[in-house]
Amino acid sequence: MPDSSIATKCCIAGGGPAGMMLGFLLARAGVDVVVLEKHADFLRDFRGDTVHPSTLELMHELGLLDEFLKLPHQKIQKLGAQIGGERVAMVDFSHLPTHCKYIAMMPQWNFLNFLAEHGGHYKTFDLHMEAEATGLIEDGGRIVGLRAKTPDGVLTVHADLVVGADGRHSIVREKSGLESEDYGAPMDVLWFRIARKDSDETDAFGHVEAGKMLIMLDRGDYWQCAYVIAKGGIERIKAKGLDAFRDAVVEMSPFLADRIGQLQSFDDVKLLSVSVDRLKKWWRPGLLCIGDAAHAMSPIGGVGINMAVQDAVAAANRLAVPLLNGQVSDADLAAIERRRTPPVRFTQWMQLIIQKQVISRVLAGERRPKPPLLLKLFGMFPALRRIPARLLGLGIRPEHIRTPDVLEI
Repeated sequence: MPDSSIATKCCIAGGGPAGMMLGFLLARAGVDVVVLEKHADFLRDFRGDTVHPSTLELMHELGLLDEFLKLPHQKIQKLGAQIGGERVAMVDFSHLPTHCKYIAMMPQWNFLNFLAEHGGHYKTFDLHMEAEATGLIEDGGRIVGLRAKTPDGVLTVHADLVVGADGRHSIVREKSGLESEDYGAPMDVLWFRIARKDSDETDAFGHVEAGKMLIMLDRGDYWQCAYVIAKGGIERIKAKGLDAFRDAVVEMSPFLADRIGQLQSFDDVKLLSVSVDRLKKWWRPGLLCIGDAAHAMSPIGGVGINMAVQDAVAAANRLAVPLLNGQVSDADLAAIERRRTPPVRFTQWMQLIIQKQVISRVLAGERRPKPPLLLKLFGMFPALRRIPARLLGLGIRPEHIRTPDVLEI
């Protein structure tokens, strides 16, 4: 098949939460936008399927919340943990000043398909599946487009602005020459599923024991489990054998004993190699990176999707008019970085503290842990649980929809 070439105002590499939300919002504002997604569909096991109150509030602002909540999901209103022999309540979202006072656990493919469907209502929205960005086009020091590999050959996209939203292994970031700072992570995560029974507990919770940590998320008919291990420790886990791993899980959550056999091999256990990094500069002339392409987040708090969505909203708010006018400036790109860096930096700072001060100590510990005083206070004074709920559910700078809807103008 012959190669092809198209031109657009904005070309977004990556059809994840950041890319799909930005593409939808720009098209909604009347901007010609091309979104490139390297896979044929969104049907993949993302595991990170948390839609936080901040994102649900954006759906309300878009007038899409009722329709969105018709998609299959579970609600998490409270978070707790069992630390050693004591159970502690930690987070309560029920007092947030939002329409949805909970985290919605929703398969990410449903979220992305929802955005793709609504983006398709606008004639300026152009989604290309099976289109993987492979290189950037530069002219006089400015990025003016990109090339993508497709089943039909090379697709060349000329654009006033290229946005890298292609995740923590971003090709756009790699080809751009933008430098990142790696902040490290002391842990990796092993993800697996275990069937859930109606008699099981309903709240999401974590269990902390000497040298071990397990988080369990209610996904309706199954538990999404995250078993935290020391960085690079997967081979040690495998060397001890599957039975030893099963025993460790059951020791943390004894009620799983009657179904732990569902883990039939280590093929049922997926490794997430945790990394935390951030670009020193998110942009160069003609190019902007957002979401994980700009800042890989730790899985702590499940905030990655929501930080990516917040980036997209901030970018759309700033860029819609300049893109329509063909006048995107370096100042516009720098303004987006300035706006989004403080909440990203703060969130990563909190994640790094938890990694170093809590998780590292737990994984290295040999004695059965006890809840720290702060968590005990959360149990004694329920109002204190609103503080982590606010930080986790909304963050320190929640974004709001400022772009118009051309169908309503």
